[in-house]
Amino acid sequence: MKIINTMPLGGHIIELRRSVVERTPRLWAVWAASRPSQLLLIGLLYLLGIGMAVAGGWFGTGDVSWSGVTDSVTTLLSGGIVLLVVSMTIHYANEYADFDTDRLADRTPFSGGSGALVVTGLPVSFLKMVTVVSFVLSLGLIGLLTTISLLHLEMVVIALFGLVLGVAYSLPPTQFIRRGVGEVINLTLGGILVPLYGFATLATPNFYALLVLVPFSLIVGCNLLAVHWPDRSPDRTVGKRTLAVTLQPRELRRLYAVIAIVAIVVAVGMWVAGTLPISVLGAHLLVIPLLIWGWHTLTRWHNPFPSVAAMVSLAIGMTIAWWGVALGI
Repeated sequence: MKIINTMPLGGHIIELRRSVVERTPRLWAVWAASRPSQLLLIGLLYLLGIGMAVAGGWFGTGDVSWSGVTDSVTTLLSGGIVLLVVSMTIHYANEYADFDTDRLADRTPFSGGSGALVVTGLPVSFLKMVTVVSFVLSLGLIGLLTTISLLHLEMVVIALFGLVLGVAYSLPPTQFIRRGVGEVINLTLGGILVPLYGFATLATPNFYALLVLVPFSLIVGCNLLAVHWPDRSPDRTVGKRTLAVTLQPRELRRLYAVIAIVAIVVAVGMWVAGTLPISVLGAHLLVIPLLIWGWHTLTRWHNPFPSVAAMVSLAIGMTIAWWGVALGI
């Protein structure tokens, strides 16, 4: 008689991961600590910035022709590689610095770190070495690609600034996450610098390009309030001063509401002023129900999914909308 394997798909995935971890713990730790899901979102934000640059008439930089895009393929690819390595370096630094927090955290798919060291049992010194190697590789890539003229000056400045700021977020002597300003640094990195870096591949960033990204960066801030909430106890234990640690639940919810409202008001104001296409405004308005859900569940749910969904949905919606403007749709 043939025995049918009735193990659900999730069980097979767990068994596969366990097998990989046991056979190649270092390789798996390098992969997991890079935070692949966040790298995908960063890649999306890079495409968002490129789409904004192609629709450059909205920013006074002039529309980029498709011949100009195809002529810049090597720059786009080079820029993407640098962004990937720099982002991985920042993630490794954060995973290394947060080891004490992560081993105490009740992890969710969106908080508590990757668990790379906790799952594998590797020493924290392993991720320290990976961080150093990745940091050196980032600097080497930026230097090499700049030397052979594949990176514009604006891209180099943003990449270096993001690299230093991202590492300083987690590591001494600055450790911004422990000084009460971690959320501001984080939303600046993800909400503004990454798309602006994509914009710089084809056009010179200016004030208007930065202004368009302000509402999205504020929604990233809402996401951070929710993501940090499940980790508040271990963060407090190890001395991290996130807003979820320093504020009372009612104050945190009030701040979330203020940030979300300001983000939408700014987006509407830019549309009224004629500096934001209606389709991009629509992307912001569509996430309002998710923001309300995120506010309602903040401090009440352990899982920050609603706020994460709002941020990711807005990133997707803005990317589609700006590329639609670029394509004349």
